[in-house]
Amino acid sequence: MKFTTDVERGARLLARAGEHGPGAVAGTGFEAYARILHPVEATRLDAAVIDEWGLPAVVAQETWPWAEVAARNGRVMHPLVQWRNLTDGESEAAMSFADGWSVGQTVEGWFDPNLLAALTVHLRAATGTPGTLTAGVWNGFGDLHESSAFLVASTDGDPGRLDHERSRVAAELTASVTPEVARAVTKGPFLRWPGRDLLLFETSLTELATPAWVHTAGLGWTADFPGVLPQLLWPADHAWSVASEIDFDSTIVAGPRPLIDAVLSDNRFEAFEVAEDSDLSWDGDTINPAPRHRLARCPGPARSTPGNVLS
Repeated sequence: MKFTTDVERGARLLARAGEHGPGAVAGTGFEAYARILHPVEATRLDAAVIDEWGLPAVVAQETWPWAEVAARNGRVMHPLVQWRNLTDGESEAAMSFADGWSVGQTVEGWFDPNLLAALTVHLRAATGTPGTLTAGVWNGFGDLHESSAFLVASTDGDPGRLDHERSRVAAELTASVTPEVARAVTKGPFLRWPGRDLLLFETSLTELATPAWVHTAGLGWTADFPGVLPQLLWPADHAWSVASEIDFDSTIVAGPRPLIDAVLSDNRFEAFEVAEDSDLSWDGDTINPAPRHRLARCPGPARSTPGNVLS
């Protein structure tokens, strides 16, 4: 993946930015749209196994589809389902289960590189320019800024070792963002997507088909910490668009009918068909009960969120 200053390559798609729903993040006018839900991390504790802190140890880890949580909480899966409605506003009672399993929060604006790699097979079949893609990355991610904060924990209580680890991690984080990206993240040039200033990169489906690309992209990935991923992806022929808006816990695929049908039928994705103006806000889920608890994080997705705020 290579940084480019040619923001004009995004002008055609920018002209199609809609006002609401999937069309606001992936562009309007495509034949069909699919919503891929971001899976959640699940862990199982065993009270009979005690860790070094005297607490029940984690004995299993998995990635769960939303449907697993919905089934456990007696909720309904449907195209406009909202995570907060499945988990009663992410209450502990709705995210921790009697068999020891519990789930974490959904991940917003971050489409797993392994899922993206799986998606490239379908994307390749739907474009005549698989070797010429543009990726847009929001410039507001803290991972791309030198001022971004990080936490290093030490188990041995040695202040010298802790300082050493902090210095090591800080150096790795700095080195993980290429100098041209570090400069451009504040100075541009940007693709001025509504509410989002995007840095643009050249890539290809061949590159994205191998998840290891993240470690050479200069986007803040290190051995200790994951970095950022694109919010927008499209080929030179504009046959389709893939959008992982920073406030969405799902990724939108927009394109021709055969592409969307292929995504919907691929059991590696938990996907639903949606319309370009579907309501993917918290209020969009009118089937499951509204949560009694309030999420601690900001309500989203909302396209009007300012684009130059560090996450």
